[in-house]
Amino acid sequence: MKPIPRILSGLAAAGFMLTLAVTAEAAEKVRVALGDVVSVETLAFVVAMERAKDRGVDYELTSFAKEELAIQSMINGQSDLGVGTPYAVIQKSKLPLKNIYQMSRLVFFPVASKEYKTWKDMNGQPITFHARGTGTEAIGNIIAKREGIEFGERSYVPGSENRIIAMMNGQIKATVVDLANKNVLLAKAGDRFHVLPGLEEPASDELVFASEAWLKDNRETANIIVEELHKLWREMKANPAIIETERAKRNLIADQPKEVLAEVVPFYTEATKEGVYAPLENPADVAKVDFLFYTEAGMMEGSAETLKVEEFWDLGPLEAAKKKLGD
Repeated sequence: MKPIPRILSGLAAAGFMLTLAVTAEAAEKVRVALGDVVSVETLAFVVAMERAKDRGVDYELTSFAKEELAIQSMINGQSDLGVGTPYAVIQKSKLPLKNIYQMSRLVFFPVASKEYKTWKDMNGQPITFHARGTGTEAIGNIIAKREGIEFGERSYVPGSENRIIAMMNGQIKATVVDLANKNVLLAKAGDRFHVLPGLEEPASDELVFASEAWLKDNRETANIIVEELHKLWREMKANPAIIETERAKRNLIADQPKEVLAEVVPFYTEATKEGVYAPLENPADVAKVDFLFYTEAGMMEGSAETLKVEEFWDLGPLEAAKKKLGD
């Protein structure tokens, strides 16, 4: 979970007559900014990009430690395609960026000591999140509002894996963690901890986005990339093992330990089942869920009902992909 990018004030000061416009020369190789490390969780995206490369879309991927750095690279004209969640940046700075595909959803799990049988038992109790202003805290805020409770002292520990270690060590009693670490916690200490009800409709975690200028000048490239994403996401839904098949075929993340690679099929099997990855069939519905989540979380301004899909999304590439795939 990453904090909302803290780059808006700098943009305002600069006036941001942006260098987002991409030259024809730069467009020959798609420069991709990934606001995360290349890992098992982001492997499906890399597979889709490799499939696009098979169709003539050459690309260069740069992995950034933080999402805001990936978005900054888009703003500086150093990247053409980004992966992150740019809603707040688009709204508050009026940057000409548009989402074109949903890569993953915020399927996170509130976990707590069994002494807290329901959310009502958490009223006034301490809880730990990843960091201030992150999705984990937003999930907590929305649940607290839904349940009519107020949390007690809030603390912040980056990394789901670090929070479950703290739970097992008795340092914290309630937090929000990702799928993989929820499973680790229940496997190692399921006698002490359990999962409390989360959000029924998870918002977007990672979106694929680009500048309007790049999309205008590289429409066919964008269409191919989205087509490969959509095709793979559908294949993954039917057979999650396709990611490992493609990984082995293309020798991707081969530098990872065998223990990590052995988790590819189990991870995508459960992640697909839980809805972390799902084909983007109706982006308007996805956008509405995102608007509700990010406005309630305080990350976007105004009422969710007044936000317009077309201000944040370019639906053209997905429409072209669906037509090409026979929808």
